[in-house]
Amino acid sequence: MSRKIELLAPGGDVDAIKAAIVAGANAIYCGLDMFNARNRATNISFEQLKGILRLAHRFQCDVFLTINVVILEHEIKGVVKLLNQLVNTTIDGIIVQDLGIFNLVKKHFPSLAIHASTQLTTHNEGQIKFLAKAGATRVNLSREMNLPEIKMLSTVAHDHDVLTEVFVHGALCIAFSGQCYSSSVSVGNSGNRGRCSQACRDEYEITAAGNKFPLNLKDNSAYFDLPELVEAGVDSLKIEGRIKGAQYVHTVVDSWRQQIDKFVETGQLLADDSNLYKVFNRDFTNSFLQGNLTKNMFIDNPRDNSFQHANDKKNAISVVQIQEVQTELSAQKNAITADVEAKIKHISIEKPMLTMDFSASLGKPLLVALSFEGQHHTVNSASVLKVADESAIESAAIEKRFKSFKKGDYQLDTINFDKLESGLSVPFKELTAMKNEVAYILNGNVSIIAPINLPQLDVFDKVSAIPTLSLLISDVKDIHLAEQTEADIYFKLPESWKRHCNKYIDIFLENPRLIPWFPAVLIGKDYNESIRLLEVVKPKRIVSNNTGVALKAVELDIEWIAGPFLNTTNSYALLTLQEALNCSGAFISNEINRHQMRHIKRPKNFKMLYSIYHPILMMTSRQCFFQQTVGCNKPAIEDGCMLKCQKATTITNVKGFSFAVDKQLGGYPSIYNDEQFLNLDVVDEFSGLFDEFFIDLTNIGAGSKTTLDKIELLTHFTQLIKGDGASKTALEQMVTLSTQAQYTQGL
Repeated sequence: MSRKIELLAPGGDVDAIKAAIVAGANAIYCGLDMFNARNRATNISFEQLKGILRLAHRFQCDVFLTINVVILEHEIKGVVKLLNQLVNTTIDGIIVQDLGIFNLVKKHFPSLAIHASTQLTTHNEGQIKFLAKAGATRVNLSREMNLPEIKMLSTVAHDHDVLTEVFVHGALCIAFSGQCYSSSVSVGNSGNRGRCSQACRDEYEITAAGNKFPLNLKDNSAYFDLPELVEAGVDSLKIEGRIKGAQYVHTVVDSWRQQIDKFVETGQLLADDSNLYKVFNRDFTNSFLQGNLTKNMFIDNPRDNSFQHANDKKNAISVVQIQEVQTELSAQKNAITADVEAKIKHISIEKPMLTMDFSASLGKPLLVALSFEGQHHTVNSASVLKVADESAIESAAIEKRFKSFKKGDYQLDTINFDKLESGLSVPFKELTAMKNEVAYILNGNVSIIAPINLPQLDVFDKVSAIPTLSLLISDVKDIHLAEQTEADIYFKLPESWKRHCNKYIDIFLENPRLIPWFPAVLIGKDYNESIRLLEVVKPKRIVSNNTGVALKAVELDIEWIAGPFLNTTNSYALLTLQEALNCSGAFISNEINRHQMRHIKRPKNFKMLYSIYHPILMMTSRQCFFQQTVGCNKPAIEDGCMLKCQKATTITNVKGFSFAVDKQLGGYPSIYNDEQFLNLDVVDEFSGLFDEFFIDLTNIGAGSKTTLDKIELLTHFTQLIKGDGASKTALEQMVTLSTQAQYTQGL
């Protein structure tokens, strides 16, 4: 085979990065101590990043920097400062979640390659087309994709000059990445900010199915799926593990390097994956890739399974046998650690030495000789030196201009002036020109890009002078609510559709006042059926939480509003939505607090919306939450499960917090907080910012909560928007189990 398959390795700290390089990684992704989705990793400083770039590129290894969190408005200046620095490095790409960064990079830093993070939940062809339009050069596909889906998406991506990468090894989230709010809701640490506390790994009160860790998946390993991944057109094989140590990274990368090389050379695979079990693992599964979602994907232990695996492999039962096996594995682990330490000990990211020797003679140009990393260069002034009339060129004047290189990519201890004759002069502007030429040489013969100062965004008026109310329903039985209100009524569409079924098409044709509301995840036929609805119904407006559906709406000249699950948190994300997708409005994320939303600026003729009442989604999964909780007789999820299953239960962790597990007809299994989100303060505080306040009157995620009278709720919310204080009191009394913690704590 001739196509290059990139092996992409994690780098949580400098030693792990060195280990990945010596093990044979083609590329590494790593994060700074800001703006990255692995806060629990050690991470690296910017100075270390420059050293890592030198080291990696010496080994023909690319480096990608993670900026894969949502960005808050007050952080935009910090992001621009970072981008101003990155654009003058040899970084090979940045990994991005926030749509605002797409706008900033496309306009101001076009030389930076953008990779769309897994946090963007990319799973259909429309999303790929949107990301290509927004400026992405590579897309990390959702981990839930199976091989046929990956092949189709890779074909679409390649048609739009976009590369695809797939996670092939490491931890699996049970939730769709970017759509998990469990940590944010339960302990205030958002996964969209890199602070996930892994609520899915928590211990729960033992379930009816007999499990203490009902949400805990085995680790992912596609070690024996390499031929199928290559055939599917995947460009990069990505290993998870930025919170893992050097010995883990080296072992996994080395194993995958050998597997890839064997396949490239012979078309065959190595049969032995035993080394992968010698470092941290929760056992392995490839079920997402194979599209075989069974109970065997789960393991009732979130901790290291390597010792248990060794016991099982050796059939160790007695205390003596177990002790022997564990002693042997401990020795192997120690040997791995020693081997990795020996391999990385002599490779360094320290700055290379740079010497500058200045020489000046009458009638000759001023010269500076540069020596670094075995290279030698000479830079001279444009004119020759003359006898100074007044200001002579002295060593202090030269050092003043060139001392900034002490803070650069090279170690400059001293500047040599031994050959600098006194009493001579050259125009000071030529010193500046020489300095710029030196900077060019030291930057790999690439011109330094001047920093940009981000212009102030214009402030535009609201679309609606007085805030309006909108509501969401999901059942035709609730259409009668239209008789009670002039509010916009959104109708929530399912995540799964029966192929060629006109049920929802007919609902909208018969009720033209209803506005389609599309969910965040629409895969395969479900995406296709969503597109068919747009083409047949041709509504005037939609709300979409999926950019793939939004792109099709734009093509059909249908107005669209970005839903709350697009995680919009700053002005530049709004600009990306408007400029790349002709978006007419957007929900602001409920994860941010009052202070974080205060300074968001709307684009021209752009609506801003905010949900004040809704069930609090914690996570949505392609896997089944009922297999490990109440139990299910089916050994695996079948095609009909999405359409037919309608179950609900409650799980309670050992800390005493309960969550509603909900499965609607046509929906993915989801988990909701026990409390409803109810934020009435925002109506008083931000009526000058938001055009529309939204309430969710579906029964989704209700769990065991008392069903409230929807007409009464609607009446009170309508009066609340009009400034009726009595309605606020009535709502607080009606909705007894509620919270607005996110509005207080924020991200």
